[in-house]
Amino acid sequence: MLAGPKLQMLHELAKGASRDELMWISGYIAALTGQPIMVETPANEFVQDASFVMPACTIVYGTETGNSKKVATDFGNRLKKQGVQAKIKSLDQYRLNDLAKESYMIVVISTQGDGEPPAAAKKFYDYIHQNDVALSQLKYAVLALGDTAYPLFCQAGEDVDKRLHFLGGRRIVQMKKCDTDFEADANAWIDELITAALAVGGVTNGTPGVKSKPAKTGKKFYDGTVVTTINLNDRGSNKETYHIEIATEEAISYQPGDAIGIVAKNNAASVKKILDLLSLKGNEEFQFRDQTYKAEELFNSKINIQHLPERIIQHYASLSGKEIPNIKMDLADLLRIYPADKKWNVQQLVAILEPIAPRLYSVASSPASHGENEVHITVSRDHFSVDGQKRFGLCSDYLSQLKENDTLQVYVQKNNAFRLPDTKTDVIMIGPGTGIAPFRSFLFERDAQGAEGRNWLFFGDQHFVTDFLYQTDLQGLRDTGVLTKLNLAFSRDQKEKVYVQHKMQQHAKDLFEWIEGGAQIYICGCKDPMSYDVEKTLFNIIAQEKNISGEAAQEYLNAMKEAGRYHKDVY
Repeated sequence: MLAGPKLQMLHELAKGASRDELMWISGYIAALTGQPIMVETPANEFVQDASFVMPACTIVYGTETGNSKKVATDFGNRLKKQGVQAKIKSLDQYRLNDLAKESYMIVVISTQGDGEPPAAAKKFYDYIHQNDVALSQLKYAVLALGDTAYPLFCQAGEDVDKRLHFLGGRRIVQMKKCDTDFEADANAWIDELITAALAVGGVTNGTPGVKSKPAKTGKKFYDGTVVTTINLNDRGSNKETYHIEIATEEAISYQPGDAIGIVAKNNAASVKKILDLLSLKGNEEFQFRDQTYKAEELFNSKINIQHLPERIIQHYASLSGKEIPNIKMDLADLLRIYPADKKWNVQQLVAILEPIAPRLYSVASSPASHGENEVHITVSRDHFSVDGQKRFGLCSDYLSQLKENDTLQVYVQKNNAFRLPDTKTDVIMIGPGTGIAPFRSFLFERDAQGAEGRNWLFFGDQHFVTDFLYQTDLQGLRDTGVLTKLNLAFSRDQKEKVYVQHKMQQHAKDLFEWIEGGAQIYICGCKDPMSYDVEKTLFNIIAQEKNISGEAAQEYLNAMKEAGRYHKDVY
């Protein structure tokens, strides 16, 4: 026991220390005394490990919107303050051969679409699932970011956690799943992890593979009213693209670069078909996700009935006693083509179905320019053919049919990876089609800010006459000098198709001068092939104008990404 001057020194040290510093001191003392710390083995038993004070750590992140990167960076900075050497890497930059050599690894990963990993994490995800990597030396933890509104909440993170454990890795703490408002949960998990890594008794004993209880959604929903809806395409266009303005009584908190989440309602005619096929009047009550609904409300606004995924089709096949191929199909078609051979009730069917997933639309307005009580979105009405019949995308069809004074609910999906730079920095924006939406927001925001930085926009679509989205806005911004340069590519107005990447190549010299001068690049729109073609063109321009090798050009582009000067919001 300490006494005298030593005890006084300890009191003084503890009195002036922060919480993080106290945890570090605790871990340091634990290491000096060699006290055992419990570490989970692959068999979910615990062993004594006196060397578990983390000396160095690799933190990797897989992100689509930048949230995972933010969490990983914040965590890395906190570890460094504890004296831990922390390397932070995006999963698309991580060398896969290094995995077998890692001792401590933290994975922060989001989930996209139908339970998929982000594009940047796909290589890592496939590698660990397709290879039997020996990871018995690895101690790891996984933080999964997702959205509880989607059926496969945090599935990518769950898959990575299970696979690393299967390959022999030992969990430092149990995987944590976070909803869209992730900050508080992520910080609490980081506290737990630091405590586990730097203090005695530091590992939880959750069972491998058991799903953690999803956090309650922290989404803030706003009641909105449609005040304007305009088809931006002229007569004769092959497309329908709607500019929709939504007013809210309550101030709506968003920034340029964010998206608006909307949960659509199902097509009324399709709902009626389903009720008829199930011999329902509409007032029958069923349980769905711990809530009771009348049948009409349930199939109208709660359950996804369109383009059911293969996993649901196979659940239905088992339920109905039918052999059904692995295909996607609308519920009405499924019930009509494959009526049940077995006796079952509608509640059994409801139990295997999933909720309507929200759709995200880039904000096309600026709070500084358009006020805090309205938000604008740009919606392309998606259409396709099934068995010769014209069908429409669920949410785009729903939104395109809304009239003035119709009401709906919306929420804000933050996108910290797609933010404007300071007002003095130049901005290059590449956004064909509905990819123009966030750049309309950017330009009006820069105008309201009186930004000194220059703005250059590349926009393209099919025809100048019918498909020049936001033509009046862009011409006005060009005339006032807010839009410094505007280059247009209308692919079908001449014999040879011309796209935005062709316009970029035509202006390669000026474009590279802007980049060398510190300009930030933003790309929004279709992922495949547009975003790949644009990035390939940027790569070629850098190699050409700087007169460097392909490898050096790739390093240049990677350095721009790491410096936060290259941003993508693609879908």
